[in-house]
Amino acid sequence: MKTGPFPHGGNVRALAAACGRDPADILDASASLNPLGPPPWLRDVISAGVSDLVHYPDPDSTELIHAAAARYGAPAAHFVAGNGTSELLFTLPRCTGLARAVIPSPAYADYATACHKAGMDVRRLPGSELDGFALHIDRIEAVLRSPSMVVIASPANPTGVVARAADIVALADRHPQSLFVVDEAFADFVPDFASLAGERPHNVAVLLSLTKSFAVPGLRLGLLAASPDLADWVRRTLPPWSVSTLAQAVGARALADTGYLEASRRALVPLRAALAAGMAGLGLTVFPGAANFLLTRLSMAGPSAPEVCRRMLAEHGVALRDCSNFSGLTDRYLRIAVRPPAETERILDGLARVLDACPVPATRPKRPTPALMLQGTASNAGKSVLAAGICRLLARAGYRVAPFKSQNMSLNSGVTAGGLEMGRAQIVQARACRLAPDARMNPILLKPTSDLGSQVIVLGKPVGTMRVGEYIAYKPTAFAAAKDAYDALAAEADVMVIEGAGSPAEVNLKAHDIVNMAMARHAGARVLLAADIDRGGAYAGLLGTMECLDETERGMVAGYILNRFRGDASLLAPANAFLRQRTGRDVLAVVPYLAALGLPEEDSVTFKDGGTLPETPPDDATLLDIAVIDLPHVSNFTDCDALAVEADVRVRRVTAAARLGRPDAVILPGSKNTLADLAWLRESGLADGILALAAQGTTEVVGICAGLQMLGLAVRDPLGLESGRGEAAGLGLLALETTLAAEKTLTLTRAVHAATALPLTGYEIHHGVTTPREGLAVAVRRADGAPVGYARPNGPDGPHGAAGAVWGAYLHGLFDADAFRRAFCNGLRSRRGLAPIGRPAVYDIEPALDRLADALEASLGLAAVVRLLGL
Repeated sequence: MKTGPFPHGGNVRALAAACGRDPADILDASASLNPLGPPPWLRDVISAGVSDLVHYPDPDSTELIHAAAARYGAPAAHFVAGNGTSELLFTLPRCTGLARAVIPSPAYADYATACHKAGMDVRRLPGSELDGFALHIDRIEAVLRSPSMVVIASPANPTGVVARAADIVALADRHPQSLFVVDEAFADFVPDFASLAGERPHNVAVLLSLTKSFAVPGLRLGLLAASPDLADWVRRTLPPWSVSTLAQAVGARALADTGYLEASRRALVPLRAALAAGMAGLGLTVFPGAANFLLTRLSMAGPSAPEVCRRMLAEHGVALRDCSNFSGLTDRYLRIAVRPPAETERILDGLARVLDACPVPATRPKRPTPALMLQGTASNAGKSVLAAGICRLLARAGYRVAPFKSQNMSLNSGVTAGGLEMGRAQIVQARACRLAPDARMNPILLKPTSDLGSQVIVLGKPVGTMRVGEYIAYKPTAFAAAKDAYDALAAEADVMVIEGAGSPAEVNLKAHDIVNMAMARHAGARVLLAADIDRGGAYAGLLGTMECLDETERGMVAGYILNRFRGDASLLAPANAFLRQRTGRDVLAVVPYLAALGLPEEDSVTFKDGGTLPETPPDDATLLDIAVIDLPHVSNFTDCDALAVEADVRVRRVTAAARLGRPDAVILPGSKNTLADLAWLRESGLADGILALAAQGTTEVVGICAGLQMLGLAVRDPLGLESGRGEAAGLGLLALETTLAAEKTLTLTRAVHAATALPLTGYEIHHGVTTPREGLAVAVRRADGAPVGYARPNGPDGPHGAAGAVWGAYLHGLFDADAFRRAFCNGLRSRRGLAPIGRPAVYDIEPALDRLADALEASLGLAAVVRLLGL
C-alpha cells in the first residue's frame, strides 16, 4: 500500500527501486550514521540475545536504563527508553501540558510534525546563512511570552552547529515554566561535547540516539533524559514492550563502549575535512559543522537539489539528502553524510559529473585501481591458485592486471631480474598476468627458520630474523612498506588481484592484521571468500568465518567460491541457499577439482601432507625411482616439480629411513635451517641410509642449495642466521665446507652443466659461501665461469666417480631445463641398463594457467569478475 513519499533519508529499498539497482549497490549518504560502521561486538551481542527472544522484552529496560545512568551520571528515574528517538519525540509533546512550541530553524521536519500532532501551535525562528545558521538565544527568549516547548538540536540537523550548553541552562533558569528539549542525536560525534543528559535544570529534557552513533538504525533505540515527573509521564504514555530484547542488549553494551565513540570522533575529523574540501573544489558552498554530515548549497546557475539527488541516484547509485523539506531552507541545499574515503570519492566523482560545473579537480587523488581479493576459510584453501586463474582470465581479456600479496609466509621463493627475493606464488601469478616478477607484488616475505622465528624480507631484501613478538612490533613498519608497494604497483595497472593469507577469521591475529581485511580496506577491494570443499567442512568454514568478521569486514565480502569440487554442482543448491539465508551472500562459483594441474605450490603444506608427491616406490620396474627427502625446514621443494613431467619417472617423498629403499636418485632439497635439518637426518637414520646408497654406487645423490651444503664436510653459522647451533659436520660426501655469511646471494643465473655441457637457467638464494678443497670437480658453472655446483672427481666408471654420482649445486630450478633434465634421467637409465629416451618432455606452466582460467571462466565467468570490479 502506497502511503506517500517518505520524508526522510535512509529508505534504501525505495531508493534502490527508484533507480533499478540492488539495495547493496546503493551508497546511502542521505542517512547520517557512523562512517566506521557498527562496532565489532555487535554480532556477538545479538547472537547471545537470540535465546532470550522466547520471552517478552523487559518492559522497564532495566539493564539499559542502569547503563544510561552510569554513562551520564544521573539517577535511573530520569531516563526513558523508546523505539528510537522518533517514538520519544512524538510522545513527549503530549506529556508537557503546553500549547505552544518554538523551533529554531532550519530544523528536522519531525519536530514541527510531532508538535502539530499534539495540538500545539508552532513558532519557527528562521536562522541566517550569513552567520552560518548560528543559534541566537536572544531571539528565542524574545518570543517566550508564554510557557512553551522549545526544541533545540545540538549539533543541529542539518547545519551541524553546536549550541553552548551553558546558554541553554541559563535560558531554562530564566524561564522555568517552559520546557527546553535538546536533541543530542549527533552529539557523540563531537569532541568534548558537554551533554545535558546528566546534570541539568528540571525543565530541560534531552533526546539521545544510540543507533546513529553505533550505525544500527534498524534496531530503533533512543533515550529521553528528563525530570522524574516528566520521565514517568512519558513512560506511562508509551506502549508496553516498546524496546525489543535485542535493542536493549545492544544499547546497554553501547552505552559502556566509550572507546568506540572516541575512535569514531578521531576518525571523523579527517573524513569530514576531505568531504568538505572536495565539495568546495566543485564550487559548492560548504557550511562548517561539527557532526557526521555537512550542509552544502548549490549554485543558483546549476540544477536544483531535487534534480541533483535524482541524477546522483539514477546515474551513480548515490543517495543524498535533499533539504527542501527543512524549514528555512530552499531547493538549493543538500545534506551529505561523511563516509569512508572510497565512498567519499564516489560521491565527489558523481557530483562532478552531475553538476557539470567543472572537471574533477586535479588536486583530488586518482580513483583507486579496481581490486578483487581472494581470502580463504583456512590455509591451503586454494587462494593462490584461484588468484592466478583470475589474473590469467583478466589478462586474456586485455586488462593490465597485476597480482599482490602483502605478506607471504613461505619457504618457496624466487628471485626477480633485479636480484630481489619474493614468494613463488606471486611469481606464478605474475606469469599469469604476463608480467615479469616484481618484488612489489610480495613486499613482505617471511621464511620460517624455526617454530618461533622467521627471516623477514621486505621488498626483496632481508631485514633480519625475528621472533614472533619482535615481528608483531615491527608490523606497522612492514605494513607501511606494503601499502606503499601496493599503491605504486596499482598506479601502473588497470586491475589488481590480491591474495590474502590463512583466514581473516583468525581472531588471535586480527588486531595486527596486515594481509587480509586490513589490506582489503586499504585497496578498497571486493573480497571473494574461498573454501576447499574437497577437504570437507566448507559450509561450516564459510559461515564460521563470516560470524567472526565485524560488520564492516562482512560488508567487503562479495560472495563465496567453493573450490576443488568433485561431482554434480547442482546437488549443492540447498546448501548454497542455506548459506545465502544465514549470511546474505551467494556462492558465486563452484570450481571443479583440477587433477594434476601442474602449478607450483605456494608453500610446503600440500607437500608435507602428501598431496604433491606419493610416498611409495613405483610398482612398474621400468620407471625411474627418484626420492626427495622431506626435510623439516624444506624450502623450494618445487625444484623437483619438473621431474614429474617425465613419463619414465616416479618422484616420491621420503620422511623416514625405512621408506628410503634403493632409489635411482636421492635429492636433498633446500632448507631454511640447514644445521637443524642435518641433525634431523642423523637422528632419523636417513643420513646413514644416504651414505650407504652413495657407497653402493647405484644411486645418484644430488643436493640443491642447502642440500649441497649438507653433502660437504662442515656447515658453519657463526652469526646465528638460521639457528643457534653454531656448526656441524656434513655428510662428508663432497670435499667442501660452507659458512653462512651476512650477505645474501640473490640472483637469476644462467649456467652450464659441466659433464653434459647443457645450458641451465635458475636462481640462487643463499647465505652460504662454499669453499671446495683441492681436487673437487665443478659440476655447474655460471655463464661468467664461476662455479655454483660441485661433484666428486672423475673416476674410471663415470664422470662422478666409481663410488656413485654425488654432486650438488646452488641453482634452484635446476631441472626446469628440458634437455638437461632428460640427460639426467637418461644417465639414471644407463646405470639401470635401460635405453635412453631421445625426446625430452616439456615443462611449461602456461597450459596449466590457461586450463585454470578456462575452469574459472566456466564456473565464475569473466562477466562476473568484471562486474565485481566495477569495470
